[in-house]
Amino acid sequence: MTAPVDLRSDTVTRPSTAMRLAMAEADVADDVYGEDPTVRKLEDRVAELLGTEAALWVPTGTMANQIALRANLRHGDEVIIGVGSHCWRHESGALAALAGAQTQVIGSDGTFTGEHVRAAFKADDPYQAATKIVAVENTHNSGGGIVWDRAQLADVIATAKQLGMALHLDGARLWNAAVASGTTERELAAGFDSISVCLSKGLGAPAGSVVAGGKAVIKAAHRFRKMYGGGLRQGAGILAAAGLYALEHNRRRLGDDHANARAFAEALAGAPNLRVDPTRVQTNIVMIDVLAGTSKAVIERARESGVLLGAASATRLRAVTHLDVDRDGVLRAARVLAEVGARL
Repeated sequence: MTAPVDLRSDTVTRPSTAMRLAMAEADVADDVYGEDPTVRKLEDRVAELLGTEAALWVPTGTMANQIALRANLRHGDEVIIGVGSHCWRHESGALAALAGAQTQVIGSDGTFTGEHVRAAFKADDPYQAATKIVAVENTHNSGGGIVWDRAQLADVIATAKQLGMALHLDGARLWNAAVASGTTERELAAGFDSISVCLSKGLGAPAGSVVAGGKAVIKAAHRFRKMYGGGLRQGAGILAAAGLYALEHNRRRLGDDHANARAFAEALAGAPNLRVDPTRVQTNIVMIDVLAGTSKAVIERARESGVLLGAASATRLRAVTHLDVDRDGVLRAARVLAEVGARL
């Protein structure tokens, strides 16, 4: 039986044999005591890549965003955030429930400008929530994996600093942004007070993210990691070994995923009852609008033919390429989807 083409997310990858071996041979100790050498090595490597003073391994991307944001906030403060951003839309309301923060959503496609930030900003006042932090997502997931324009991002950073705000970068797929823009993660992270990066999206690790920033921010984030239940003792070192392997072996190949995403979009362009714009595909995420029927119906029919997809909305599909799907796989998926579209 032919294996399904799984395009639901780049988190569905399975560790390779070499990655499993690295995990099995990891030198571990109790990370809650700060003694795990593999975790320390990974944290140092990420801090070096991002140009920060320190870094902290955490088990999930949601925890990375939430503890980084909380480290920059007081209860009752406000976070400026882009439309559809992950830490607003897909993290179970944690900013409100756990950090006591409210959010103000700005922009239209997940990105925004310095002018948007200035218009949304509220200073300290007893009658309103003070706007204390700007959160940027790069690449932007629900925006279709788009990469922030460098000049626009620089304008946002400069404006936030002029207004005395902190900046957080949700860089879950910062690796993809660096490859797509032909620059480094360090350059894309410059100017941010905290950065989160994910090791299980695109890079193929089974779990793990890292928060990076100044020593004071990381010290605060360390306390919140403990508070949120993120201390994994010796287990952290085993997962950190997978993250180290992913960084050294799977980062440079992300361009293959981007090329496969574009090939998938181009093969699907013009399919009946479906709409996809290949020119909008910048990294490894493809958004597909369903012009007749629903996303749920398309997903169910595609599954019957061995193609797995995710729903971005009731009438929008999301397909994500990754290291476990090759060019033949994405072209097969495009054929199946075109056939499904013709039957809607």
